[in-house]
Amino acid sequence: MSTPDRPERSELLTFQLDTEIVAVEAVRVREVLDKAPVSEVPGARPFVPGVLNVRGQVVPLADLRLKLNLPIRPPTPDSRIVVLETTIGGEPVTVGVRADRVFEVTELEPGSLEEAPAIGLRWRKEHVRFIGKRGEDLIIALDIDRIFSDEEAQVPVGTASAATFQDQQAPSSERAGA
Repeated sequence: MSTPDRPERSELLTFQLDTEIVAVEAVRVREVLDKAPVSEVPGARPFVPGVLNVRGQVVPLADLRLKLNLPIRPPTPDSRIVVLETTIGGEPVTVGVRADRVFEVTELEPGSLEEAPAIGLRWRKEHVRFIGKRGEDLIIALDIDRIFSDEEAQVPVGTASAATFQDQQAPSSERAGA
């Protein structure tokens, strides 16, 4: 039987962060990009340090390593940006997340899914939807909505909207309406 945190069957995009295999629901993924130029947003929190242009849309870029207490690493030739849809405050938001490597979309059967343990994880339990087993690998399915709904994530994502970012980039005479 399925629950909100443990679905009947799950299609997930798997990717690597440090040495961990993590995943997000495939239906949330809009696209996977090679590395792209990132514009830093002054005063943004480290978790969402900047924005990038994705086909004309300004999209906040998050580094999940900071939320998951993983070491920060420079990009490698395998690094990618996963652009996905989440919900913040009931509103749909497109965000990019850094990935050290993207693997595949995989389907996990209900018998391979388990609830995240209350102890033993180095991450906050509410950031994990479930843990799936595939062969000898464990796949940590992230709860993207909860990760981005945390109070510390809301301000940078909300202030990195296209309108706010474009307003910050406009000459002062345009911002004043002159």
